Parts: sequence; C-alpha cells; structure tokens
Amino acid sequence: MAKRVKKSVLQPGRFITFEGGEGSGKSTQIQMLADHLKSEGIETLVTREPGGSPGAEIIRHLLLSGVGKLLGADAETLLFAAARDDHVHQVIRPALDKGIWVLCDRFTDSTAAYQGAAGKVDPAFIRALTHATIGRLEPDLTFVLDVPVAVGLQRAIKRRGRATADRFEGESLSFHEHLRDAYRKIAADSPARCVVIDANDEPVKVAERIRQALQDRLAVNTSVGAGA
Repeated sequence: MAKRVKKSVLQPGRFITFEGGEGSGKSTQIQMLADHLKSEGIETLVTREPGGSPGAEIIRHLLLSGVGKLLGADAETLLFAAARDDHVHQVIRPALDKGIWVLCDRFTDSTAAYQGAAGKVDPAFIRALTHATIGRLEPDLTFVLDVPVAVGLQRAIKRRGRATADRFEGESLSFHEHLRDAYRKIAADSPARCVVIDANDEPVKVAERIRQALQDRLAVNTSVGAGA
C-alpha cells in the first residue's frame, strides 16, 4: 500500500502597516524592518499608499499634485478608495495568499485621519468606501509613528530639499495638529491592532522599539537590538 504524503498547508502572510504624520519616519522604518525580516528568512514585500500598483501609482500622482483637492474632499476620498481597491486586489491580497509578509506605508487609517478627522469628510462615507474596497482585510499589526508636529514638518522640509511641498505637506499647522490627534485616537480605539511608537529619536533606536513590539504582539522571534 502506497504511503500517503501529507500536504503542507501554506500559511498566509502577515499584513503590517505603518502610519503617522508628515516626517514621522515611516519610509525609513518600514525599510529597516523589511531588511531585518529578510535577514530572518521571512519573505517580505514593501509597498505604499496611495500607490503600490500600476493603476494606483497613476492616481497617487494626481492626488499629490493637488488635483483631488480641486475636485473637493469627497471626490478626493473617492480617488484614494479607487487607488486602494486596485492596490489590494493586484498586490496585497495575492502576496498574503502566497505567504509573503506585506509591509505597507499607510493604509485605511490614513484615510480616516487625513480625509476624515483632519479633512472633515463624513466618517460614514469613509467606512462605506473602506468596506467596498477591502472587505474584511485588516492589518495584523499597525505601527503609529508619533513625533511632535514641528519636528515632523522640519524633517519633511529637509527631505524634499528644493522641491515644492506636496498636497499634504503644504497644509496648515492646525491641520497637522489635528492629524496627530487623530492618529492617537485611532490607536487608543484599536489597542489590539495598533502600537504607538515614539519616533522622535535616532532611527536605530526607533527600529529597536518596532522589533520589540513585533515580537511582543505577533510572537515573532527576531533578534531585537541587532543592527538594522
């Protein structure tokens, strides 16, 4: 009698998002974590919103150029939703189904913070769009990188050099203060998913905090404190 070979079941990947205001260090930290996970043998994909897929990248250009703002807050939110729909179906879900870990620079919390709390778009409208674009998909873990607004904006100015401020960097100080408050509230309302990280420090120290939180929350055995 032939011996049966037990088929291995592919485990879905983990979905980790990074949120925060302008200049909070998301791009730096997401790449540092990706490099660390890859060094631990974990297949990892880094992506971003708006963008991350060919169609969504086209919409990203329109949004950051300010075209969405000219159309009005609701229409701009619809553009974000269209970009997310393409991104989720073309990139995020397929990667997770293959067991790949997805690290995403911004996701639905950014819409709730930027367009909802700071931009005054009706939360019910945002929830409906979220349900339509992502269904039951939710991050396994969200890192909210928190820095004082003045520090973040100064970092953003330094980062862009002589380039013109984009659609959101150019908003008022009051807007960015509302944004920071919104992220803190999101984290407080979803403590099982969100971890607030003090990002007002050297990148290596911030990365250590993120790796420790990852180990604590998802029981991932990584070498906390190792160089990133």
